[in-house]
Amino acid sequence: MAEQPENQPISDEERATWVREQFQKANKFLAENGVLFDSVITEESRYLMPYLAVWKIKAMDSKRYWVISGDLPSDYTSVDNAKDAKEALRHFAMHWQLKAENLINAKDADKTQKEFGALLINRAENLFAMQNTPDLWV
Repeated sequence: MAEQPENQPISDEERATWVREQFQKANKFLAENGVLFDSVITEESRYLMPYLAVWKIKAMDSKRYWVISGDLPSDYTSVDNAKDAKEALRHFAMHWQLKAENLINAKDADKTQKEFGALLINRAENLFAMQNTPDLWV
């Protein structure tokens, strides 16, 4: 049996492709929710490839939002709810925990809703752990 190759470093091209795909995913999600993108505030946006990207964006109506995309549900919130990307992760984690609890405990919740609730709980716990990992925020 052949050994697995060592983890190869991610190339600049792979990183750029992933970032572009996550940006497109975030922008599409915003458009589907009636938020039209104007510009991204790159200095305050963060990404942890291949898990998540947190974008601070300015919409066409001059409102500003945090939007998250990656290996998790896309979501967005006003910048009034979080001062920086780290706090945005905390906000999404808490919001998803509450949403998951409501989904799972709903009287008429079907299997799909309960599974999505479980996914939200898992991703919320991961976000909270990332938010509390100092090495990620240096």
